[in-house]
Amino acid sequence: MKILVVGSGAREHTLCWKIKQSKKVSKLYCAPGNAGICEIAEIVNIKADNLEELTKFSVDNKIDMVVVGPEGPLVSGLVDMLMEKGIKAFGPMKKGARLEGSKSYSKDFMEKYKIPTAKYEVYEDSKLALEGLKDFDVPVVIKADGLAAGKGVLICETMEEAQKAVISIMNDKQFGEAGNLVVIEEFLDGIEASLLCFVDGKNIIPMESARDYKKAYDGDKGLNTGGMGNFSPNPIYTDSLNKYIKEKIIDTTFQGFIGEGIDFRGVLFIGLMIKNKEAKVLEYNTRFGDPETESVIPRLKSDLVSIMEKCIDGNLSDDDLEWKEEKSVTVILASGGYPEEYEKGKEITGLESVDEDIIVFHGGTKLSNGKVLTDGGRVLAVTALGNTFDEAREKIYKNIPKIKFENMEYRKDIAKL
Repeated sequence: MKILVVGSGAREHTLCWKIKQSKKVSKLYCAPGNAGICEIAEIVNIKADNLEELTKFSVDNKIDMVVVGPEGPLVSGLVDMLMEKGIKAFGPMKKGARLEGSKSYSKDFMEKYKIPTAKYEVYEDSKLALEGLKDFDVPVVIKADGLAAGKGVLICETMEEAQKAVISIMNDKQFGEAGNLVVIEEFLDGIEASLLCFVDGKNIIPMESARDYKKAYDGDKGLNTGGMGNFSPNPIYTDSLNKYIKEKIIDTTFQGFIGEGIDFRGVLFIGLMIKNKEAKVLEYNTRFGDPETESVIPRLKSDLVSIMEKCIDGNLSDDDLEWKEEKSVTVILASGGYPEEYEKGKEITGLESVDEDIIVFHGGTKLSNGKVLTDGGRVLAVTALGNTFDEAREKIYKNIPKIKFENMEYRKDIAKL
């Protein structure tokens, strides 16, 4: 099979790494890729948002399957375009991707199908939104409706902060057109958990659980980021909690798919808040999460290409997923200043010095004159497996100092249970 992976982050590097291991693959492409991906796949110089060129490349090169990593191309309808040309694509069509593309639509979907979630209101006028804040206690969550690269969710500790957030999103367009609508949402406390699921149009089948760390600094301090680390499995998932999630969230979500006429094939990410042995949905994403992918996929024993084919064909079963017993931990190495202002173009050294059992997935990197340079906020995802979380953590934090770039930052408390 000839496979094209779309995207340029650590998620896509992880997918390429796993896809490359499949005996079914004869040729692997990635568009646009990064400095790590270029070692295992042929780089195609097409940006992930250039849907027409990606479709043309897939047709011209007789690609057998396209794996779409980021949310942008999914929301814009890349899978629909590929399917019209007879090319198999792993990822939901535009109708299903709207669950991530519009937070207001997603919340309305949850309310309609009685999926447990936080109380919310949607506003398209900043004056009405500011007035509506009076109906919420603080802390309160303010969300830009559209895609905002994982940064469109603001947790406001005071009413003054909340008012500033509404004005910043709606009037000042901090997140561009994504802020044409805002969702004001009740703040949920508890323990956050991530659940990635394969969906084949007929079933939603959960992968192994994980836990993400959204805040920039140790002790869950600082601004929200796209994720500063992860571990898998998440010990919070007991049998009783799994039963609750299956009945109240997974089954009702699938009923919602049927009710809305959504033929969903790909990955559904469900962000959860756990409290008192019950769960509420924070958000849906309609693709592999990042950095969850970097922790979960290295624990997958099964052939990922076969799983993706079965999702597309509508015949995946629980038995198709086999997992390693080992625990995994991922720590993100970020550019100083992330998630706000940061510099790019810093040389990365020491990658060849890490131990063999450490997997380094490239996120924001590029090659220039034979050197690997930083090219984003989240630069590298360092992953290790171990018989215990402590063993995996020890491996990672022993090896991170071998990797160097100017102003490198990372959390020291990932998977410190």
